[in-house]
Amino acid sequence: LPGPQGPQGVLKETEKELKKEEQDSQCPICLGEIQNIKTLEKCKHSFCEDCITRALQVKKACPMCGRFYGQLVGNQPENGRMLVSKDSSLLLPGYEKYGTIIIQYVFPPGIQGVEHPNPGVRYPGTTRVAYLPDCPEGNKVLALFRKAFDQRLTFTIGTSMTTGRANVITWNDIHHKTNCTGGPFGYPDPTYLARVQEELRAKGITND
Repeated sequence: LPGPQGPQGVLKETEKELKKEEQDSQCPICLGEIQNIKTLEKCKHSFCEDCITRALQVKKACPMCGRFYGQLVGNQPENGRMLVSKDSSLLLPGYEKYGTIIIQYVFPPGIQGVEHPNPGVRYPGTTRVAYLPDCPEGNKVLALFRKAFDQRLTFTIGTSMTTGRANVITWNDIHHKTNCTGGPFGYPDPTYLARVQEELRAKGITND
């Protein structure tokens, strides 16, 4: 049998500590008894300190629920602007009681940096317009869109899905409604505001 310095001895010591804390849970990563318990603050999932430290180095998210920890920063060109205006006379289908938030994203042309697919290659400027209902939930999404834009997550440089052109500014998996009505990019779409908040949460963009 291994002596007190062997793995069994270490586990026994740990078990004593855990009993003190009335923690008899299993670490979801190593499936052993939790050693030096570390509980993530937002989702309250607990792990061995060593296990979760290593896991967060690989991906800054809870291995159990995917809740994001830390700040994700993207490679959206840095010189873009996000302009917001409101139009009380423009009504979106499904949100006729409210006006509309109009978001304009404006990027001048530039040269790709080291974080982009083809450093040194030029990309053209672009302007994109998106629409949200001017209701409490729409304004919540607007605040999240601002955070995503500030963290350079809204756009990236790559190949356009619609035109097939390379080295252009493209959307980056945060869906925006670019039409007021009709089609997949317009309204009505009753679950859109909830869905886009999930997409933002996956990138660590939340209201808390």
